[in-house]
Amino acid sequence: MTKAVTEQGDPIGITGADEAGVGDQSTDQILRSILSDLLGLSAEQVGEMTAETELFGALPELDSMAVAGLLTEMEDRLGILIADEDVDAELFETFGSLTQFAEAKRAA
Repeated sequence: MTKAVTEQGDPIGITGADEAGVGDQSTDQILRSILSDLLGLSAEQVGEMTAETELFGALPELDSMAVAGLLTEMEDRLGILIADEDVDAELFETFGSLTQFAEAKRAA
């Protein structure tokens, strides 16, 4: 990753390897953005999510078709690769389980 800087050495943007646009955003922030964009949830709804917030089965917007889109968006926006064998029902049980999974993938 290459950081562009001013003459004083202050960062002014990120170019190169950071094509996913992740930058300095936390995994939590990115997942909230994905859920809002993909499922049409309000900023208030995603802002109120805690680690214990139930997802699949509790959010009518998160059906099996939305899960496929969610996985694709996670790969694109987080810069991760999700293998078929990584996906199970527990992954989408709560916002916390989804966040833990994504953080582990980003760290790998």
